[in-house]
Amino acid sequence: MFAFEKLPGLPRDRIVEAIAPVLRAHGLAGVELVWRTDGQGRVLQVTLESAALDGAEGAEPGAGVTLDVCSKVSRDLSTALDVLELIDGKYRLEVGSPGLERNLYTLADYRRFSGRLAKLKLASAVEGQYVLLGKLNGVDEAERVLITVDGVEHAVRLDDVRSGQLAIDWQEMGFSPSPRQKAGRRPAAQGRK
Repeated sequence: MFAFEKLPGLPRDRIVEAIAPVLRAHGLAGVELVWRTDGQGRVLQVTLESAALDGAEGAEPGAGVTLDVCSKVSRDLSTALDVLELIDGKYRLEVGSPGLERNLYTLADYRRFSGRLAKLKLASAVEGQYVLLGKLNGVDEAERVLITVDGVEHAVRLDDVRSGQLAIDWQEMGFSPSPRQKAGRRPAAQGRK
């Protein structure tokens, strides 16, 4: 149901069973389900996208998941989880979309976002690089992720990808870095005289 789950100490199956009908009712699919603690306490984080886009070629990340949709789903999930008393004590429920720089988890993700800019962090180096930033080209017949970096296509086993995510191509969007940004350095701050 979710491409990524991290629910330490929680009854995973019962929580997913409670969430599934709510997502179906709203026409949504799960992307991430994470139980974590931050400075404000415990958090159940649910990341969603339109079910019509789940597995669809060329689908935009998070399309169809508006703030209004997140609010309605949050209300319904909160009710379902509270009625079933699946989580003891106080916690926050955060519901959102994966965003423009969404994480990629499955081969289906890499197929779906073929043609998009992505950053892969690798467990073992490819031509001396542990991070590849380039255009996704889907998945080959051996089920390796294909990514083109500087005109060279690389085939990477999914097991060798520590993390993958879409990246924003600012130049393609019409933005170009200033000459100072291109140099990669900022001038040192000057003190008062």
